[in-house]
Order: sequence, then C-alpha cells, then structure tokens
Amino acid sequence: MAIRLGRKGALLMNNIIAVLAAILMGISFPTGLFELLIVGRFLIGINSGIGICVQPLYIGEVAPKHLRGGMAMGSSIFLTGGILTGQIIGLRELLGGEMYWPLLLSSSSFPAFAQLLFLPWFPESPRYLLIDRGDELSCAKALKRFHGSLQYQREMEDIQQECFALDGEKPRKPWQLFTDRSVRWQLITVIVMTMGQQLSGINAIYFYATYIFEQAGISAEKIPYVTLGTGACECLTALTCGLLIDYVGRRYLIIGGYLLMIFWSIVLTFSLTYQELYSWVPYVSMTSIFAFILSFGLGPGGITNTLTAELFIQSSRPAAYMIGGTISWISFFTIGMLFPFIVKGLKQYCFLVFLLECSLVAAFIFLVIPETKNKSFLEIKKEFHKLNFGGKNKEKETELYERRQLHDEF
Repeated sequence: MAIRLGRKGALLMNNIIAVLAAILMGISFPTGLFELLIVGRFLIGINSGIGICVQPLYIGEVAPKHLRGGMAMGSSIFLTGGILTGQIIGLRELLGGEMYWPLLLSSSSFPAFAQLLFLPWFPESPRYLLIDRGDELSCAKALKRFHGSLQYQREMEDIQQECFALDGEKPRKPWQLFTDRSVRWQLITVIVMTMGQQLSGINAIYFYATYIFEQAGISAEKIPYVTLGTGACECLTALTCGLLIDYVGRRYLIIGGYLLMIFWSIVLTFSLTYQELYSWVPYVSMTSIFAFILSFGLGPGGITNTLTAELFIQSSRPAAYMIGGTISWISFFTIGMLFPFIVKGLKQYCFLVFLLECSLVAAFIFLVIPETKNKSFLEIKKEFHKLNFGGKNKEKETELYERRQLHDEF
C-alpha cells in the first residue's frame, strides 16, 4: 500500500478500514450479531498493523535529519497516549460498563475521522515523490511546505543524492532483502531489535502486574486505577525519549534502557522470591514494575521503529518495515502463548529469561549498531557498508563516490 498509494494514500485508506471496523463493532451489540464484533476486531487488527508500519515510515521520510529522531518518536508518544486514553475511558465508571462497551470499541473511529479530515491537507512524502515517482516539481513543493521556502534546498540535495545513488532502482520486495548482501546487517539489526523489543519482558510485566498489586494489598476494585500508572509511565518516558533522542543519540538511550531493564529484572526477581518474608517487599515489586516500564519507554519502546526508518534507503525501507512489523507481531503472539508455561515452570524466576534476552540484545547493539544521530540515510548506509562487505568492494564504493561528485558538478 505504501508503495502503490504513497505514504499519505496508505494512511488515508487505513483510516477507512478503521472507521468500518468501528461501525461493525459498535452495531454488534444492538443487532445481536456477535459475528460483526469478530469481523470488526479482525479489521482493527489490520488497521493497527498497517498504521504501526506506515505512520513512522511517513514521519521518518519527511523529517529533517537533525529532528528525525524526535519526530519519529511521535509515533510512540501518541501510541502510548492512546493506550492511556483507552485505559481511562475503559474504566467501569466511564465506558467500561456492560451497557457502554459498544461505544468504547467504536470510539476508535474518532482519531480515524480526524486524520481523514486533516491529513489530505498535508503533502506526500518528498522522498516518495522524487525517488519512487520521479516527480521533482511535486517534491520541491512538498519540501517547501514542510521546511519553508528558505530552508528546503539542503533537504532537496540530500534526496537528489540518494536518488542518484539508487540509479532508478525500484522498491524492493521483502524477500529480496534476505538475499541482498548490501542490507544484510541492517536486516539482522531490525530483526534482533524488533524481537528484543517484544521479548524483553514488557508484556510479561503487564501480565504479572495485577498479581503484584494484589500482593501489595491493593483491593481488586482499585487495581484498574493503579494500572493507569503503568500507561502514564509509558507515555511519560516516550515523551522524554522524544525530547532527548536528538541530543543524546540513539545508541546511548537504547543501550541504557536495556541495562536498566536488566537491573530491574534482577530486583523484581529478588522481591518476588522474598515477598512472603517481609511486609514491605511487595512494594519493592511494585516499584520494579513501574521502573521497568519507564526503562522500556526510555529506550527500546520507541527507538526501535525510529532506527528501522534510518537504517535503510528509499528502495528498501517499506520492505524493511513489512519484515519488522511481521516479526513484531509474531514475537508478540509467541510470548503471549509461552509466558504462562514459563511462569508455571520457573515461577518467580521467570524474569531471568528476559534478563538474558535483554543482555544479548544490548550486547548486539553495542557491537553492531552505529550512531545515526544527525546523519543522512546515505551516510548511515556507508557505516553499514563496512559490516556488509568487510572492507571489500572498494571499487564499487569509489565509483559511487565519483558518480556523486559528477552529479554535484552538474
């Protein structure tokens, strides 16, 4: 969709799916047709999958490189904000009651309607217009809208250089990336980071949270209100990460996030082990829950999608997002199926599994991923060129450099 319809066109079409899903879910109860609820949930799942891939793709392509990290984090900020909003309006006192749940499910139509109303006034991705469609005039107009008539020229030059380097290369299919040596380590990075994000234990934390809150003496009636704090933590750290990412850099934040998650996994394991001995230990477990969520939001939660946009040039980026999105949902499904068995087998030591996973991913990021802050897509590709070819293929690199120089002269 993002290739055939464009980034903006894909988002607009995706909103139509969201509206249709909301209508089906909303009328399922009055009509007494539970099948409509199933179809609506299926469609909203499709909407979520498309949106999580296309929206950061669009933002990553339109943002200037010195603001790209913070703008790309907007996806995570509004995603976590949406989760928090859903938790609030899903309270029994609001729309979580038996009579109002159809309104709760159909409320997903409001952001879809808002985007259908406002998105048509925004330009298409300039990179898509020039590199994929060859429309230089529309690209220049879009850049002027985004960056202003005085500042757009530098971005135009970056896009032209990337277009020249691609030399008319068509958008790649997902399976083509697996056989392309020039993107081997970028693809491995996306797979490792996406799996690391979902298998880091964040979903297990939410699974365990209710039990830990009960052990701390919180009544069942009050647990939904305490759970709002977990959503607020994610939203707060996504916002903090968005403010820091273009100053601190991607590597420091994501490695730091994983290291903090490792630390709090250790603390949580100890507190779960000894919570029967001392009355104050369950509160340590509660603190660990919130601290783990804060650590996740500060690093892996939002930066993973940001890096997916930055590690690939135009022809490979949509396919990379398709692969990353598929891996993400498969990993999410896998941990959802396996975690009950992990808890049954390891009991309070279940978080040691996630501790090991976080350690391996942090080590991979430290050893493999370069800093991408304030770098163009071609500069990032050059960083990975050394990994993909091991210092070989110098002739091709020199030829590409000479072609760029010749292009700049003209």
